[in-house]
Amino acid sequence: MSSGVAVEDSAISAFQELKNKRTFNTLFYRLSDDLSTIVPDFKGTLTHDELLGRLPQDEPRFVVYDFTFSKGDGEGQRTKIILISWCPDGTAMKQKMVYSSSFNTLKNMLAGASVYAQATDVSDLGYDELVSRAS
Repeated sequence: MSSGVAVEDSAISAFQELKNKRTFNTLFYRLSDDLSTIVPDFKGTLTHDELLGRLPQDEPRFVVYDFTFSKGDGEGQRTKIILISWCPDGTAMKQKMVYSSSFNTLKNMLAGASVYAQATDVSDLGYDELVSRAS
């Protein structure tokens, strides 16, 4: 299903920079005020706890997170790019609908993200939950 929402070129170039250069590990995207375009909202390096703390409690976001983890199997550290749809319970219905329908649009534009998660609460994005999804 296509949402009719556009993805700003700078959103795609920021993802390419994360994927290819790895100079930062986190991208937040939001919809423009008129809900017509996915735009970058934040770019930086965050720990898992910092990522969870930065998620707005009353607004949706899309998050790309270059997740480094260890499964504890002796194989060392692994890295996977996770695309997260964050839509907390307090989100207005119209925003929920547009974000939900826009997730596939963004997913299709960001070749290289290999793990996908939809979350309404930070407990959906716990470290062990992300390790499970990424493994």
